[in-house]
Amino acid sequence: MARITGFIFFAWIAFSCAASNPSDLKTGAEQPEKYLHLLNEKKVGLVVNHTSLIGNLHLADFLLEKGIDVEKIFAPEHGFRGDASAGETIKDGVDEKTGIQVSSLYGETRKPKPEHLEGLDVVVFDIQDVGCRFYTYISTMHLVMEACAENEKPMLVLDRPNPNGDYIAGPMREPGFESFVGMDPIPLVHGCTVGELAQMINGEGWHDAPQKCELTVIPVENYSHDIRYSLPVQPSPNLPNDLAVRLYPSLCFFEATSVSIGRGTDFPFQVIGGPKPELGDFTFTPRNIPGVAVNPLNEGEKCYGVDLRELDEIPQFTLKYFLDFYNNYENEEDFLTRERWLNLLAGTDELIRQIRDGLNEKEITESWQLDLNEFKALRKKYLLYPDFE
Repeated sequence: MARITGFIFFAWIAFSCAASNPSDLKTGAEQPEKYLHLLNEKKVGLVVNHTSLIGNLHLADFLLEKGIDVEKIFAPEHGFRGDASAGETIKDGVDEKTGIQVSSLYGETRKPKPEHLEGLDVVVFDIQDVGCRFYTYISTMHLVMEACAENEKPMLVLDRPNPNGDYIAGPMREPGFESFVGMDPIPLVHGCTVGELAQMINGEGWHDAPQKCELTVIPVENYSHDIRYSLPVQPSPNLPNDLAVRLYPSLCFFEATSVSIGRGTDFPFQVIGGPKPELGDFTFTPRNIPGVAVNPLNEGEKCYGVDLRELDEIPQFTLKYFLDFYNNYENEEDFLTRERWLNLLAGTDELIRQIRDGLNEKEITESWQLDLNEFKALRKKYLLYPDFE
């Protein structure tokens, strides 16, 4: 099979440097001395995307240069190169730059089948997450772990920092609300790296395989959860900078409403607005942007609302924005257009009941504390790094 090596990934613009990353911090991928020996003379499958970088070099290219036999690439949501919109089906194919077969894990198949893993000796997962339960890269990791366990294939996770890893917040995913945006019973903001979460999924038996996955994690060097990490490359098309990543947990609930959070603009997940002029003085008009926002909500309509790009503090999860807009609508059905989707994002239907009952943010968040305290105790068993507390 012909393979082209030496390609450089400049798929995304660099993030704004709202946070300063320690100069001695090294991701798992940036420590090849700790994992190359595990891949030598093995047939390797990679679960990777555009964030799987060592400097400006993609992990797939780096491994090929080192003589590692990369047999297959598995592509999550947004694709191997990260150029597909949210929810857009990813197709199987061959990567033009390497000649490697690419199998989609965001289409008809979301979990590798036995034939996908046949002939592989090890599967490597290296994708940058943002620390929210409904961000689907961790769902892909869960299903890959399950498939590896079922087919007795070892899995290697090259860990990366969590840009929302300095706190824990939000409702827990309850039984009955399992979905691809809520695979595991964890809070909305879980405070784990993918390596820590992989250990938790495995240790708690959350995947459905009859035995645990043979799992190895290469930790990030010199990382701790109190570091506010700035991503060097945007993790998906609609999270273009640090602020969007930090606002993402709070704004994603709007995806179940008639209100836009900036998809189809140059500032997604940094603004909120709908077609009603009384929603705010700031205006924007969503447009179709291929590969970023295909047929975005309220396309071509002027939206009125708020601009969050000048916040004084680094945001953490809050219900304030959602409650403010909910209360701006006389008829709930004009605002909440997909109640089931909201419940899947929240991981529970208790949240919408509490909102309908008129509870304020403090009352709602206090109702989560017992579950969050139990999760925090569980989480400590799987931490790889000093905690934020």
